[in-house]
Amino acid sequence: MTSSDPLRPSDHIDGDGGSIAQPRLDFVGWLRWGWRQLTSMRTAIILLLVLAIAAIPGSIFPQRMADPNGVTQWQTDNPDLFPVLDAMDLFDVYLSPWFSAIYLLLFISLVGCVVPRIKHHIKALQSRPPRTPARLKRLEDFRETVRETTDADADAEASRSIDIAQKQLKALGYRVERYDTAATSGRTYSVSAERGYWRETGNLIFHLALVGVLISVGLGGSFAYTGQRVVVEGQTFVNTLLDYESMNRGRFVGDDALSPYSMTLDSFDVTYQEYGSAASGQAGDFSANVTVRENGESREDAVRVNHPLDIAGDKIYLLGNGYAPTITVRNSDGDVVYSNSVPFLPQDNALTSLGVIKVTDGMPEQLGIAAFFYPSAAKLENGAYASAHGDLLAPLLTLRVYEGDLGIDEGTPKSVYVLDTEELTPIVGDGSDAPSIELQPGESADLPDGRGSITFEDESPAGAVDFTQSVKRFASLQVHHDQSAVWVLVFALSALGGLMLALFIPRRRMWVKATAAEGEVRLEYAGLARGEDPTLKAAVNDLADGHARLLDAPSSRTTRK
Repeated sequence: MTSSDPLRPSDHIDGDGGSIAQPRLDFVGWLRWGWRQLTSMRTAIILLLVLAIAAIPGSIFPQRMADPNGVTQWQTDNPDLFPVLDAMDLFDVYLSPWFSAIYLLLFISLVGCVVPRIKHHIKALQSRPPRTPARLKRLEDFRETVRETTDADADAEASRSIDIAQKQLKALGYRVERYDTAATSGRTYSVSAERGYWRETGNLIFHLALVGVLISVGLGGSFAYTGQRVVVEGQTFVNTLLDYESMNRGRFVGDDALSPYSMTLDSFDVTYQEYGSAASGQAGDFSANVTVRENGESREDAVRVNHPLDIAGDKIYLLGNGYAPTITVRNSDGDVVYSNSVPFLPQDNALTSLGVIKVTDGMPEQLGIAAFFYPSAAKLENGAYASAHGDLLAPLLTLRVYEGDLGIDEGTPKSVYVLDTEELTPIVGDGSDAPSIELQPGESADLPDGRGSITFEDESPAGAVDFTQSVKRFASLQVHHDQSAVWVLVFALSALGGLMLALFIPRRRMWVKATAAEGEVRLEYAGLARGEDPTLKAAVNDLADGHARLLDAPSSRTTRK
């Protein structure tokens, strides 16, 4: 008995009830499949998002290239976690293999995606606008009008109408093509027009500009370098590798790539907010006044916050500043064994500063001195000191002195801002029999058991009546060289311009058809957009209204016979 139920797919003669068997891919087939996946726009967007996510650690953790001192401080504060994160290259994110892999995959994906689209776009630009559809009424945005005429003039009137429409569309920026046909019911005249190819052009410009940014950043980083240097008032910095405290350079930067020039920090000016204001005591402006010597010529200039100084293609940035008290240490014979202006690291907005002095020679044992400097010292109720203001109103230096092996003879690098006291014996200050030393500019104090003395030098000029110039200041400078910055800006602006074209230029096609009939000319107007175009209907209406005005204009009328 034959069932009357409809057949299922597996009941048909060619249905085996199993799954669809796909052809096996060989090695070349898998390569083609992988290439198509990699060069798809979806993959490029995903890689761009992954690259943005991968760059997040670079803004969370200090980077060796931009802030080596910050990396050192992070290591000091997190000695257990630092090796783990360093092994993951989180302090060298932009130079890490995993970031470079994402970067290169994005570059390949964009190139593989854009090149075929360029070929297709060029071919589309060279092609003719499509033929006028036989039934324009089927299009959603459609308008029809009828103009009366005589039987003899109907055909000529239809042709004239399309001639005017063709000129009108050209004036509106459309590419036009005439498609006239002859049928048994009469001759039909039409013009096909399209515009909006700048939309795809802008899209391609945007993606090509992204490729340009990737190339500029990649190559530019290989020829760029960034160095840091702390310069005390009166000191001269020479642009050589030996004179930098830290230097990060690209893989193609040679030892002779640095431009020859020198820079002397003449003075460091700070402007403080007046007393009584809401921001009383806070610094309002900084200016590192320098003398630059380049190519045998010298000039005076200044480095300010957000106003870098340009020298021979290098940009000099002001990163920080503080005080550099001048400390002199003498041994028991009165000989100077140490004398230097030591940069102290600011600890708060009032420039309470911490400094470390290491005396390696000239004493029976090496000395390590931990010092605090208070520009405007004020004694608290618990007996401790604090700075009430950032300016030199009542400068005070307190010192704790340790004796022993500083560990610098072992060849292991030691930070000049850190004093490891585990292997040292305190002789002045906490843990010793002598109280901490307190000095004002120009004062000296003896070390216990005749070891020598320490002097806090007064750097005030002759005739000074206060302490406002008694201590030198320092400026922390960063020298950055990157010739690709201009190209990155050019490509970034190009990408922005291309994106604007892609977003705001509509891609649309327009048709005008004229059909001659008995005593009338039937005019049809229609439009079709690629994607959503809420202004298309208004564009069709404007085209029809404008065409009617042109047809009725005296200059366009012809004498009917």
